[in-house]
Amino acid sequence: MSTIVTGGAGFIGSCLVKRLNESGMDDIVVVDHLGNNPEKWKNLNGLRFKDYIEKDEFFKRIENNRVNGINNIVHLGACADTTEKNLTYLYYNNFLYSQILAEWAIKNKVCFAYASSAAVYGNGSGPLNGYGLSKYLFDKWLLNNKMENSVIGFRFYNVYGPNEYHKGNMASMIFKGWKEIKETGMLHLFKSYRSEYRDGEQKRDFIYVTDVVDIMVYLLFEDRHKGIFDIGTGRARSFNELASVLFKTMGLPEKVVYKDMPEDIKKSYQYFTQSDVKKLRDSGYKRPFLNIEEGILQYIKHLEEKFCAEGTNL
Repeated sequence: MSTIVTGGAGFIGSCLVKRLNESGMDDIVVVDHLGNNPEKWKNLNGLRFKDYIEKDEFFKRIENNRVNGINNIVHLGACADTTEKNLTYLYYNNFLYSQILAEWAIKNKVCFAYASSAAVYGNGSGPLNGYGLSKYLFDKWLLNNKMENSVIGFRFYNVYGPNEYHKGNMASMIFKGWKEIKETGMLHLFKSYRSEYRDGEQKRDFIYVTDVVDIMVYLLFEDRHKGIFDIGTGRARSFNELASVLFKTMGLPEKVVYKDMPEDIKKSYQYFTQSDVKKLRDSGYKRPFLNIEEGILQYIKHLEEKFCAEGTNL
């Protein structure tokens, strides 16, 4: 059973390839765009896959119908920068490419799964930034064309865990927070600009990447249930809670400093996200999710082994 994973050298993609390897699968083609970020390639060290194809070459093959013997396409490749302002760039990378792949997969009877995002919800009334809009447009296109029951959509919430090190400012708050505390002994959080939220009480649904890939494998290979699913824990936790867990797990006194939010994200900032896992649970997925106490404990152990024990720069 041959599977293509676009974005396969990225964060979630490489963790999915690892999980597939653990299930005995190595008939995998990784598609990605390394560009000027060769650090992504390190995510694939030690993993088994039969081929690597650059994104542009892969789409040429799709458009010319030169892709054969494929059972599944897991489309995770996209611009994941929530601060990206170039809407045309987002249109091509996050919307048009997804359309092309979905249409090709459905026409050729290939299982198509793709990454959506909790950013489509904004603060409850729709997307607040270009990234969220690009994801919303593709979800909406599927729904308008009654194609949602022919695909599997993963609407990711705040995913954290191993292999996100190349993401820079788009890395999870857990990774960036661990790094800042390690280097300075303190953690900066954004002030709140809404009266109903105290500083640091903005909330997110944080989900560990091992839970994410378990859900993906379940929907892809164990259940084959179609539709668009929220991929989160169903429980929102505040940044203050996250900070407290980080300091406690690291065995350090808690020192949080609240900083001004950059002007360019004030209007597009989500104050609350929480997944609705009913559809996922109704599909038959019963495994419990790690809470942030459990996930952060696992993650910090991994980070200490990777960066500190080896003497690697953070």
